[in-house]
Amino acid sequence: MANVDLDRVGKNLVKSADTGESVELQSLWQDQPVVLFFLRRFGCQICRWMASEVSKLEADLRTSGVALVGMGPEEVGLKEFKEGGFLKGSIYVDEQKKCYKDLGFKRYTALSVVPAALGKKVRDVAAKASAVGIQGNFSGDLLQSGGMLIVAKGGEKVLLHFVQDSPGDFLPLEDISSVFGISANVKAGQKPVCNDDVCTR
Repeated sequence: MANVDLDRVGKNLVKSADTGESVELQSLWQDQPVVLFFLRRFGCQICRWMASEVSKLEADLRTSGVALVGMGPEEVGLKEFKEGGFLKGSIYVDEQKKCYKDLGFKRYTALSVVPAALGKKVRDVAAKASAVGIQGNFSGDLLQSGGMLIVAKGGEKVLLHFVQDSPGDFLPLEDISSVFGISANVKAGQKPVCNDDVCTR
């Protein structure tokens, strides 16, 4: 686990998707522990699936006094994401992508992203993904990766810092719940096979 400077990242401004107000990131863990799920994009199909997965823990987290927060790197796709109800929890936007940078979430190159957007295979996989009810699009910044940060109340310490190595990387639900000693009473869905933004299960 890489070193996270909570004082530094905590001073970054993020914008509430509900109120439009900009707040310091550290305000999210000031009064309670927080699970911060950093999405690649709001329109990313696999990110939407991951958001729906981690949301299975929201009730247990809330009961334990833990907040679940989704973070996106831009507003593109936010409205559709909210309307889709993919995440149970509050949503913020890191418009400057400073948190993403400070937490070591890598950016892809145009060359590594382009192959995923081409050809019949992509269309076929997209059709399969649509059949299970979760769709995505290619709007916005295709190059950003994401991850997760779990912080103790008051910013006392980092409880977990997870950086995606590939777009399909995701923490198992039990890894998240075990941080708080919660017994997850949920069944994880099957992880989709991901070809960048196009995924199927």
